[in-house]
Amino acid sequence: MSTATESLRNDYLEQVVRQKSQLENDLKARRAPMVYNPAPAGAQARIAADEIGFDELDRSGGAVGSSAVDVRVSGFWRWKNVVVPPNAYVVHTRRGHEEPVHLGLGVSFRFNPATDSFLVVPSAMQTIIINANCICRERQGVLVQGYVQWIIQDFKTAYRKLDFSDVVDPMRVVNVQLREQAEAAIKDTVATMSIEDVLSDKQPIIKELTTRLRHVAEGDGQDTGLGLRIVTVQIKEAVVSSPRVWEMLQRPFRAERSKEARLAELTHEAVVRTREAEEAKSAAAQRIATEADVARLQAETAAATFDREQSERVRRAQLEAETLARSVAHEKEKLEKESVLSRMRIEMQLIEEGMRMEAANRQTEKEIALEAARRKVDNDLSLTALQMRLIENLPAIAEKMPHPKELKSVSIGGNDSLGALIAGLMKVVETMRAGKAE
Repeated sequence: MSTATESLRNDYLEQVVRQKSQLENDLKARRAPMVYNPAPAGAQARIAADEIGFDELDRSGGAVGSSAVDVRVSGFWRWKNVVVPPNAYVVHTRRGHEEPVHLGLGVSFRFNPATDSFLVVPSAMQTIIINANCICRERQGVLVQGYVQWIIQDFKTAYRKLDFSDVVDPMRVVNVQLREQAEAAIKDTVATMSIEDVLSDKQPIIKELTTRLRHVAEGDGQDTGLGLRIVTVQIKEAVVSSPRVWEMLQRPFRAERSKEARLAELTHEAVVRTREAEEAKSAAAQRIATEADVARLQAETAAATFDREQSERVRRAQLEAETLARSVAHEKEKLEKESVLSRMRIEMQLIEEGMRMEAANRQTEKEIALEAARRKVDNDLSLTALQMRLIENLPAIAEKMPHPKELKSVSIGGNDSLGALIAGLMKVVETMRAGKAE
């Protein structure tokens, strides 16, 4: 079930609970506090209403224009007189008497507060406003509005069976009870009827409501009922609760009226269209002739235009072909010249490369000859020059040789100074190599 449906159900349930609470409150009679007050009965009713905290009259479906009866009470202590208006019923009871001492319409009497009690009820006709939220046979909501009018027929029976003890409005509780019975009767009747029947014929509802209320109020012959008499029952209005359903119900009638209006318009339009067709035929013939002339002129103009365009296209094609041929010849000549130029560049590069290689060869030959001369000079050096060169290179040789871990002294001597020197140097070198190996 959708969320919208649950929401509607909860709203309806809350409405029913509120109506139930309101009904329970309405069925409770508002009674005056048990305090002696010598003020008249009407004034007592108003004071009691102010003390209880209620309004003078509950407007949620009670009697129209009802109020407490203005009863005048005069006298002192146990010697009082009660003057009842002529349009009010009164019942006067006394301690020790099974039957009322006084009972009737507009009866005034002596009153002893210590032993007596009395009840005054208006005899005027009462009107109950009814607003019944009903569900018809199609499970659609319908609001039925009506009213019921009643009066007291047998007050001797009525005061025994009904509650007239409300100090503000003695008829309020009775009106609430009859209103609830009327709403129940209307709901039961509408539940068996369709929406069309409820909206078009309200007599079944009135008949059923009247029968039920009279059976309760007036009895069925063997029972006197409640001592009341139903004067009239009327249904004022029946309204479909859903605007969408109400619109759907109105659619057939609107469609029928729209159809009749449309048929009348079509009849009128047929005559107009016949005349318009004749005029259109004449205008069409003239228009066709005009269009034929226009089409001929347009065709001739289009043919001339086409011829001009084709001639222009041929001329442009020839011009483009000639231009293309010239461009091809120019490109061919350009490529040939570029090929000759490239060939000349390659030849020049080859010549330069040959000259460069020849120069390199000559330089190499010169270097080889120079190296040979150097070697020859080196080979021709004397022993003295060799010794001098060795002495010059000794510091560099000593720097590159590893440092010894220990110093060994070698004495070099002899007659042959050069041989001894070389032998000494060789010994030093061997000594240093041996130290390095260790």
